[in-house]
Amino acid sequence: MASIDQLRSGQPMATARSNQNNVSNSSSGASGAKPSVAPRGQHDAVSLSSQGKAVGQIHQQLAAEPSFDSAKVSAIKEAIASGAYIVDADKLASNMMKFEDELRGL
Repeated sequence: MASIDQLRSGQPMATARSNQNNVSNSSSGASGAKPSVAPRGQHDAVSLSSQGKAVGQIHQQLAAEPSFDSAKVSAIKEAIASGAYIVDADKLASNMMKFEDELRGL
């Protein structure tokens, strides 16, 4: 087994395991069955459905776009700075109630 000093120094660590001990230990049991070994050359494969591929493409497109409208944000900042930004209290309260109703429905 590699020591922590060998791992930190960047030396490669041997990861191969010997099945000799496992075979001799398991053969002492009542069944005497040998462990099965997968043939070399077989590889796992993954395939995505067309829907999965479409979701991936949409995710990439959304990740490339900005998450907010910078022009709208700058316009609101200017309106606040100049004192021209007016909050419609009724509209704000209505939207808050709508949001709360949507949260209750989850």
